[in-house]
Amino acid sequence: MKVLIVEDERDVCEAIALSLRFQWPEVQIVVAEDGMEGVKAGHLPDVDLVLLDIMLPGLDGFSVLREIRRTSAVPVVVLTARGDELDKVRGLELGADDYVTKPFSHLELLARVKAVLRRAEAPLVGLDQLRRYADDYLTIDFAAHEVRVRGQPVYFTPTEFNLLWQLAKNAGHIVPHRILLARVWGEEYESEADYLRVYVRRLREKIEPDPNTPRYILTERGLGYRFRRGE
Repeated sequence: MKVLIVEDERDVCEAIALSLRFQWPEVQIVVAEDGMEGVKAGHLPDVDLVLLDIMLPGLDGFSVLREIRRTSAVPVVVLTARGDELDKVRGLELGADDYVTKPFSHLELLARVKAVLRRAEAPLVGLDQLRRYADDYLTIDFAAHEVRVRGQPVYFTPTEFNLLWQLAKNAGHIVPHRILLARVWGEEYESEADYLRVYVRRLREKIEPDPNTPRYILTERGLGYRFRRGE
């Protein structure tokens, strides 16, 4: 496994590296100490995980994340000293897979990293029930992990695709918030409502003709979300 740490504080880098090597002794660590280095390293094809600080010299972490997400679905965990809820939501909206606020413990960091890697590698359970969805506007090939809107491919991260899968395979039925959080992120995320709200918004922006008036992903207020098949 190769992990990119984008962090300008060397003591923090060393602490993170020690934590990772405690769990994965053979892990390869790549360090970028500013935003531009982070963008370049983030596009390396063999990077399995990015740990990204927000406060960086030059480009800030949000800008780095935006650039990485243009071409890569690599799992990204944002690390920051900021505890502001808006920063957390912004990071998720830009494509972060998780968010850890400094100071964080060795165990907390490892738990978040394990959860992110688990989501990235988890197979879609139940492909025999629904391998493909298609209508006049949207096509989803679940076996190939491909989404097309009006025939054009649309880029999805593993977490986004898994959420879409959970909704689509239960088309016509309400899937409660808690169930979606547990199935997509893990049972330890059942109270993290921000994750679900942000990711549903991201799905709508990618597949809906009008994200403000959803055709496919409907909100059942106070209950959960429901996937409606197009006509």
